[in-house]
Amino acid sequence: MLNIAIMGFGTVGSGIAEVISGSYALVKSRLGDDINIKRILDLRDFPDSPYANRVTHDFNDILNDDSISVVAETMGGVGAAYKYTKALLEAGKHVVTSNKELVAAHGVELLRIADKRGVRYLYEGSVGGGIPLIRPITESLAHDDITEITGILNGTTNFILTQMASGFSFDEALREAQRLGYAEADPTADVDGHDACRKICILAAVAFGVLIPSDEVSCRGIRGLTLDHINAAAEKNRAVRLIARARRLPNGKIEAEVAPFEVVMTSPLHSVEGVFNGVLLHGTMTGDVMFYGRGAGSLPTASAVVADIIDCGSQNGCSKKQRLWEDGTGLYVLPEDGSVAGLGDRIEL
Repeated sequence: MLNIAIMGFGTVGSGIAEVISGSYALVKSRLGDDINIKRILDLRDFPDSPYANRVTHDFNDILNDDSISVVAETMGGVGAAYKYTKALLEAGKHVVTSNKELVAAHGVELLRIADKRGVRYLYEGSVGGGIPLIRPITESLAHDDITEITGILNGTTNFILTQMASGFSFDEALREAQRLGYAEADPTADVDGHDACRKICILAAVAFGVLIPSDEVSCRGIRGLTLDHINAAAEKNRAVRLIARARRLPNGKIEAEVAPFEVVMTSPLHSVEGVFNGVLLHGTMTGDVMFYGRGAGSLPTASAVVADIIDCGSQNGCSKKQRLWEDGTGLYVLPEDGSVAGLGDRIEL
């Protein structure tokens, strides 16, 4: 029996429970064992939930329970989530997470603690929602030297831009995204590009082995875009997209940015619309590889976290050597001005 705990029972945390209960037989067969959600940590109570009697407000109920071997952290932020994750890893428990902010800020340290304690710190759900990205890079493309990553990594902004292409103003499109649950009440992290910036830093770390600080990266969101920008791009058969890019240079420096682009029609990212994400990887052996799918939402992201739980809980998964990252402070360089071949032109706001 694999006993797990979930920290944070919001959109993703409750989605994990739904994925496990709704696909229990399949999860059990993949894991090779039964799985049990033993504890749920949250500040709230959930009296109407089938897991009501498993909710605790005390982190120590998870930390000190030797029967719990895998913990899913879906709290968000870098305060309590960092403190709890570090304590769990040091106690010899596996931790899986969808918390991009934490991974981007403290991934180097947390991966090293996990390695030292002989456990795993997995983060597939932190980038791309339900799109498999981390595992394909580290496993399926392990033979290849990935040199460049280009993608649409934020479903909220992509939905807004798609709506604007249909004639909505920025404010109208944002309100619609909030109504449908695609945007938070405070959309700052999405529309100002911070969410996409953290994600591209994580992907760059996975591909290049170096984590550059996200606060050093040139980051411009879509706030300030108007229908004039959208229409000007359309007249050239281009589509406006918020693009996140990272490229490893021959000298070992890393070039990265988040910015709105007029994307040319020949780019696969031109046709990525709505809440969908698309990511292009360029390798020296395989050339260009494209990943596409829903980049956010309860069940897609929860599915990625459950896959990591299975990986930690299975015998084969536990024996895998996890890649560590180096601290990339000082390795970041600004991208060169001008058009980006095969992609298009930046929009200056």
